[in-house]
Order: sequence, then C-alpha cells, then structure tokens
Amino acid sequence: MVLMKAKLTFQKRVKLAQTLWLLSWLSVLVGCLTFGMGIFLKVQLWIHNEVMDNTAAHAVPNTVITAGLVAILLSLFVGKISQDSLDMTKYPRWKPFMTAYFVIAVLSCSVCLAALVLSVAMRGSLEESLKIGLRNGIRFYKDTDTPGRCYQKRTIDKLQMDFQCCGNNHYKDWFEVQWISNRYLDFSSKEVKDRIKSNVDGRYLMDSVPFSCCNPSSPRPCIQVQITNNSAHYSYSYQTDELNIWVRGCREALLNYYTGIMATNSAAVSMSLILQVSVLVSLRYLQTSMDKITGVEDMETDSEGFLLEKGVGETLNSTIEKTKALFKSNQVETEGGG
Repeated sequence: MVLMKAKLTFQKRVKLAQTLWLLSWLSVLVGCLTFGMGIFLKVQLWIHNEVMDNTAAHAVPNTVITAGLVAILLSLFVGKISQDSLDMTKYPRWKPFMTAYFVIAVLSCSVCLAALVLSVAMRGSLEESLKIGLRNGIRFYKDTDTPGRCYQKRTIDKLQMDFQCCGNNHYKDWFEVQWISNRYLDFSSKEVKDRIKSNVDGRYLMDSVPFSCCNPSSPRPCIQVQITNNSAHYSYSYQTDELNIWVRGCREALLNYYTGIMATNSAAVSMSLILQVSVLVSLRYLQTSMDKITGVEDMETDSEGFLLEKGVGETLNSTIEKTKALFKSNQVETEGGG
C-alpha cells in the first residue's frame, strides 16, 4: 500500500521545488547556527576543564557539532537538486545519489535526536563532574608551587569572580580545607600553633574565604576573615547581617550556566531537525513525482508523488532483507577471493 500519495500538477511541482530550495537554505543557516553553538559549548567546557573531574559532558557538543555539519552538507546538496529538478537535462544525473541521501538524512535526524537526549541525560553527569572537580580544585588551591597545580589558585579565583560564586556548594566549603600554604604561615606564632594543634589532621583551618569570594557591590569593606566571629568586627552580626561575600556555590553557578547553553543548543538542534525532516519529505515527494516523467515533453503532465511505496512495516522489512542480502553477497565475494 502506497503511503501518503498525492497528485502533483506541473504548477505544484514548481512550487514544491521552490519551497524545497527555500527550506534547504534555511536548513543551511540553522545548521551553521547549530554548528556554531556546538563549538561555543565545546570551548566553554574546555575553558573550565580544570574544575571538572572528567570529559564525559563533551559528548553533547561533539554530537551537536556533528549534527550541524551534516545538516549543512546535506542541505547544500538538496539545494542544488531543487534547482535542477525541473530541468530534465540536468535532473537525471542526481537520481543515483537519491538513495544514499535518504539513508544519510535519516541518520542525520538520528544524530539530532541523540543530541537532544544527551543534552538532558548528561546534566547529572556534568553536575557530578563539577562536584568532584571543584572539590579537588579547592583542596589544591594552596599548592601554587606543586607541578601540575601551579595555576589552580588562579583558576579558582577567576572562576569565583567571573561567576560571582564561592566554594563548591557554598562559601563554608572554604572553612573545611587549609587553603593557605604552609610557606605563608608563621609557625613561631602561638595562634598558628594552637590552630594547627586543635585540628586532628594538623591543618590550618579558618572561618575565612579567599578574596575572590568578596562582593564588590557591597558598601562595606569585605569581611573575608573570621566570618562567624561577631566580636571581631564592628557592628556586625553573622547570623542576621547580609554577608558581603558571594553565598552561592560555584557548582550551582556553573551548572546553571552550562544548562542554559545546552538549552540553546537543544533549541537550535530542534529547529535543524524540523527543517531536515521537512526537506526530506519534500524531496521525497519531488523525487517520486519526477520519476514518472520520462522526457521534456512530459514535464507539464500531472504525476503522483508519495512518501513510501509500501507501508512502514513492509518498507522496514524490505530494507532489512536488502541489507542482509548485501552483506551475504559481500561475504561470498570475500570467501571467493580468499
């Protein structure tokens, strides 16, 4: 049974070819946008690679970039076909490539769907990666003279200033690590000795945060040391006053940032998918209607176009059988050559 058959007059075929040309170039533009958004996300992930535990999240931009690039190439191909579709001296040369195009187009739509699924599925993985990466970054903040960690302090400070955040989950994360290197501590000081002795692990812990946690919009000079000690600061109440440091954790800030970019990527991929499906269906109707025309003298006659020559189930079974037959023939040729 022919699926979605439609009768197309010459005028309708002309309009279909014009629409297909327009859709193909719109698809090229959206493909460029998708490709660019994928590159942007890739670069942003790479910039903050030091505060991530793994690179699993890069699967999202990699898939989006692939989807955008394939959409551009396929749409340019269809644009050329649509130009030649009403010229019987040029159109026949495209017929051998039609099957390959439809197969690649279906795969391209599958890549778009995969990109959409990954954009949602990878959020949890990204959050866990940021959690572990930021925790390690804060722990190694003081190791400015350790090979491989020399720039960790600069990375964390820049991150906290750029994203107006502090710590991993919140600013109190800094209370749980020694973020000042021993080389900058005066071990002859009684205060330093007492603070180290009071800790089981022998670490110098403080209720303080780095300067990069300070909120420059606050009218009061930044209180970044002895944050929980009300008596250490004039007219200050830790429990009731609004702190003049960032209280939002950097994991939440980065996750929101990347989620926003991924949402934009998903929108671009969705637009690309819709356009690719539209182009695929339009070209299929144009192809099947043009196959009934044998020469220039038949160009203005009516013809029928359809989406599938058989039902969906029959088409799938036929495709599977043809694929099996192709593999069998290749196997026989290989054995014969051996």
